[in-house]
Amino acid sequence: MQEKPGLEETVELMKDLRRRCEWDAAQTHESLRPYLLEEAYEVDDAIRSGNDPLLREELGDLLLQVLFHSVVAEERGAFDFGDVAEGFLRKMKSRHPHLYEGGERQSWEGMKAKKRDSIVDGLPADLPALHRAFRLQDRAAGVGFDWPDATGAAAKVEEELGDLLFAVVNLCRKLGVHPSLALDKANVKFASRFQGIERLASARGIDVRTAGLETLDALWDEVKEER
Repeated sequence: MQEKPGLEETVELMKDLRRRCEWDAAQTHESLRPYLLEEAYEVDDAIRSGNDPLLREELGDLLLQVLFHSVVAEERGAFDFGDVAEGFLRKMKSRHPHLYEGGERQSWEGMKAKKRDSIVDGLPADLPALHRAFRLQDRAAGVGFDWPDATGAAAKVEEELGDLLFAVVNLCRKLGVHPSLALDKANVKFASRFQGIERLASARGIDVRTAGLETLDALWDEVKEER
């Protein structure tokens, strides 16, 4: 059975295209941005459809973007694909210390929180509003700002979640407010208030990663009174 090609062959092909194809040679990180986003959405569509041949094809198109940016960066003398792979291996092993470093299992968000000054650090501003809301809450939970279980959140919701969301969207429509824009404003407000918590905590020598929910909730109330 013929051995399947690996990443080395794909990198060499990308370099050859940069040398011999006029269009490929003209591309930059900036010009490739729309294609990267489009390919990611096409992979998502393929997953949603359950079409494995299509998923395989779309993953190849997404890989093209990774290779493209890596080769362009190598030409600039910034880094190459080997550096990307090395960084990936290092990051994955450090985030699974119980598997590779003889350590204990740790919360993914908790580990990442130790490397951030704020929950908004590294979170793309252009994420779809609903996804950004989820990630903001997930990151806040990583430093302990969360209910201990689902009962706390459930107490806020009396109808089924889908029905509630649908009703809220309908209310937005009747009031002439686009729900995505309303949620985007809520994301900005939450991020701003939590940054206020972080500033107060820093000024008082409080570590938000270990302060606990009671302390963080008290700081939250302070920030709300100021704004």
